[in-house]
Amino acid sequence: MTSADGTLSHRTAHARDGRGGVELARCALVVLTGQQRGVERVIDTDIFRIGKSPDNDLVLSDDTVSRAHCEILRDQRGFLVRDLASTNGTLLEGAEIREAYLAPGSTLSVGKVELKLRPYSERFEPMPSERESFGDAVGRSLRMRELFGLCERLAPTDASVLLGGETGTGKDVLARAIHQRSPRAKGPLIVVDCGAVSSALIESELFGHEKGAFTGAVAQRAGAFELAHGGTVFLDEVGELPLDLQPKLLRVLETRAFRRLGGSKELRVDIRIIAASKRNLSAEVERGKFREDLFFRLSVVQLELPPLRERREDIPLLARHLLGKIDEKSRIGSEPMQLGRDVLDVLASHDWPGNVRELRNVIERAVYLSRAAGHGSLMLHALPVGARRADAQRAEPSDFEPGLSYREQRARFEEEFEKRYVQWLLERHENNVSAAAREADMDRKYLHKLAKKHGFKG
Repeated sequence: MTSADGTLSHRTAHARDGRGGVELARCALVVLTGQQRGVERVIDTDIFRIGKSPDNDLVLSDDTVSRAHCEILRDQRGFLVRDLASTNGTLLEGAEIREAYLAPGSTLSVGKVELKLRPYSERFEPMPSERESFGDAVGRSLRMRELFGLCERLAPTDASVLLGGETGTGKDVLARAIHQRSPRAKGPLIVVDCGAVSSALIESELFGHEKGAFTGAVAQRAGAFELAHGGTVFLDEVGELPLDLQPKLLRVLETRAFRRLGGSKELRVDIRIIAASKRNLSAEVERGKFREDLFFRLSVVQLELPPLRERREDIPLLARHLLGKIDEKSRIGSEPMQLGRDVLDVLASHDWPGNVRELRNVIERAVYLSRAAGHGSLMLHALPVGARRADAQRAEPSDFEPGLSYREQRARFEEEFEKRYVQWLLERHENNVSAAAREADMDRKYLHKLAKKHGFKG
């Protein structure tokens, strides 16, 4: 695929509606001159290195080629070739470059060796999977099976993946499943929750630090990128990264090299990147809250997980799956907990603003209460009132009180709304006031005050 300016480009997955295909750009390099004339290599990684050293992806033995001569980076815009301070330079169509995007059929000169670019694309159609799960992600709805079908095709590649969707939709579960189905499955999966680590420590969390790099750094510590060598780094809630740290992350993603805080030695790593965010990162780019070039680097493939309310047909299957996992851990020599039709009907009628995470918490609470009461099946009254009566509360609000003025009546309902909203917000974030305040765009101290006012833990 060619963009308006003639560069090689490709579309990522736009799976917000569950029906967007993935067109992943591919490019092959054909050696035109020299002893290796006719050799062809496919650019199938995000970073493809060319040079004389045997650790390059394309090794050229010509004396005019430097050990690390140039590299080609794949992102959402296309393929960017970058010279690596080579001795004899890198030329694109006869003009020496430091970096430039490639056009179809371009001739690249690496020293005196000429390479021809042969572009092609591989389209992954969203054919529904025949399975109702992908790893621990579960669903039989068409949208989920299409998503599973895409993941089955994409997992074996090394492409960077950006997962979107509301809080609790299962982005972390899907990320783990992609890693487990990839050639890197035997390597480590290192998870960094960018929203849970303070801005003062996030750089150390990612890159590690040397002893004495800052106050409290009493020993050398490896960061996520170093620990994930040979495996995958999962950057959860990457949209929460401070703006001043984003260029440093971008450089690591482009070069797969970094230094620990306080260190001088450059470390190189072989990793795959999976990122996730509940924020719409393309909108954050427009607002100036997220770097465009970092967004392009992360979103080589972009997938969106639908909220649970938009796939209610999955709730019975999900509920049984979650019940089985929770009950297996909690029961001691007793029969498996059963799930009655009345409970399933109630679960299916709820909107689940906290999505699969909220469903899991509700079922876990109900399992322990039902077991404690000596029941072999999930009790209806063990479900939270919010799940049992959500529809009734929407249809039949509390009666108005005679004798109160309009202002007093409104104050009553505002108080009730405030209480229910704070409870819902804190439950979504497992009583993490900072995370809840960020989502609600509220001052953290004010939210803490409201939680205390209504007797909630926060």
